[in-house]
Amino acid sequence: MAEEKKKDLAAEKATKETKAPAKKAAAKKEPIVEYTHEKSQAWYKRALDVIPSGIYGHQGPAEGLWIPAAKWPYFSERAKGTYFWDVDGNKYIDYMCAYGPNVLGYNDPDVDAAAKEQLEKENCVTTPSYKMVELAELMVDTVNCADWAFFAKNGNDATSGAIMCARAYTRKKKIIFIKGFYHGVSPWCQKVDYPGIIPEDVENSIYVNWNDIPDLEKAIAENEGEIAAFIAMPYLHGNFFDNILPADGYWQKVRELCTQHGIVLIIDDVRAGFRLDLAGSDHFYGFKADMICFCKAIANGYNVSAICGQEFLKSAMSSLSYTGSYWMSAEPFAAGIACINKMKKLDTPKMFRENGIKLTEGLKKAAENNGFDLVVSGEPALFYLRIANDDSLFLHQEWIAEMVSRGIYLASHHNHFMNASITDEDMERTWEVADDAFKAVRKNHPELF
Repeated sequence: MAEEKKKDLAAEKATKETKAPAKKAAAKKEPIVEYTHEKSQAWYKRALDVIPSGIYGHQGPAEGLWIPAAKWPYFSERAKGTYFWDVDGNKYIDYMCAYGPNVLGYNDPDVDAAAKEQLEKENCVTTPSYKMVELAELMVDTVNCADWAFFAKNGNDATSGAIMCARAYTRKKKIIFIKGFYHGVSPWCQKVDYPGIIPEDVENSIYVNWNDIPDLEKAIAENEGEIAAFIAMPYLHGNFFDNILPADGYWQKVRELCTQHGIVLIIDDVRAGFRLDLAGSDHFYGFKADMICFCKAIANGYNVSAICGQEFLKSAMSSLSYTGSYWMSAEPFAAGIACINKMKKLDTPKMFRENGIKLTEGLKKAAENNGFDLVVSGEPALFYLRIANDDSLFLHQEWIAEMVSRGIYLASHHNHFMNASITDEDMERTWEVADDAFKAVRKNHPELF
């Protein structure tokens, strides 16, 4: 009897194994087609009449390097999860995540429910909602270096406030930046040759090389007693170059130098914040910042940013004349509470790392299969891509445009973001489209192969 049962089980297993491939083969793959954007173009023409550049900043065709422009959507109509649909009805798997704020998925039901509940009670009121206190308590409980939290709206608000706080505390002027930085759009963090910027705006800026402790030591020695702050991203994730992680011991030595010379150490975690570590990217890399700036991932798209800092800076922050019309609106605070708690529940940093590695390995394989060298850099949660076959970067821009026009939204020279709604099926579709896009680029450039 036992022998017969074993035979029956073996036969059943064999039947399942033979049926499984047939079932899989029966599943229909969505065809890969190139999109058109007639309605987007029409809306853009209208926009040009009433808005400078039509769409300004890096989300527009000029600064966003939409080349060729005809392959890109200009305006969206709706979004859900990891997808958005443009005004022409084209669907995109979105790896830009609104340039970072989409951390859980567009229209996350838990975050939206918390925001809606709060909105029905109050939002922008003469006195702030107690929700501000609850979010501050949650930030202090979550972020490793935080003894307090101060809220604003944009990443630029947070970095600017942190710089003002450092100057108020130290009574010094100069700021050390890492070359290749981006900390916002205020005059203090732009360059002298940018439109609208005058030399006085940046005369107290000092620039040093990333991962170069001797260069930092030299800058400190040449400006001894004049430096208010050192501000940097947790790892170098600028545009137009491969992202660079901190060298072993780099941040520990920076921390030591800042403490030794009375320099306030500020981490700009606006992009990477909560994606590497819910306690902050400084915690992820094994050191403690004096202040850390958050924005994109706090509230899943609801507009709130934060500066968190150590106790010794609390009075200096209190001394600032620094606020805004909507900085104490209650709805984003409620959304932030729901978002942070859900990220904790899901352990999103672990999820983003694992899925980021999986996704980029598949993209590299698709590139290799078509004769391309796709370089992946940075942290998997917000990775950077570059086709290395062409130093001019035009080949990379061409591939990105082919991806976008087939429903995978990436940007040409910016890091990309993982979110909690990306599925295995989304990644498989991404690899299929990547293969097709690489084939299109290869066909256009027979001279390279």
